[in-house]
Amino acid sequence: MRELNGTGEPWVAHVPMDGFHLADAELDRLGRRDRKGAPDTFDAAGYAALLRRLREEADGDDIVYAPGFERDLEQPLAGAVPVPPTARLVVTEGNYLLLGTGAWARVRSALDEVWFCEVDEAERVRRLVARHEEFGKARAQAVAWVLGTDQRNADLVAATRDRADLVVRGPAG
Repeated sequence: MRELNGTGEPWVAHVPMDGFHLADAELDRLGRRDRKGAPDTFDAAGYAALLRRLREEADGDDIVYAPGFERDLEQPLAGAVPVPPTARLVVTEGNYLLLGTGAWARVRSALDEVWFCEVDEAERVRRLVARHEEFGKARAQAVAWVLGTDQRNADLVAATRDRADLVVRGPAG
């Protein structure tokens, strides 16, 4: 039996959905920057295609590169996440894995299991405000974003809870 933190070739990879944020320049062009983080501010089709590629090329010899997301820049970074051919478990995470509309519906079908992580609402808001402040927003701006854009997104995500294979409840704040 291999251990997750064992030595040798890596067999677990983490491919976050955040790398599929559209760049701010594209969000500006589309008029969506004020809603960054909403489902239509991601390349959902690209994300679904990458997940499908990872599944189909599981026995290949090449590293597959996924985009990452740089919080300091608040921008996606192409080719930032290497997935080695030895990876047999690929963990992904993101808000919209269970959406059943548009290209997001193709994401769910590429996954073996989806767990819904549920946290106390007050704690969720606290964590988001803290993260926005950590990466440069003033407190009032962070609170306004969390109670506006982020809340609309959270309501959409909460409505997908019943599509999850497992609901994991986090501790209350």
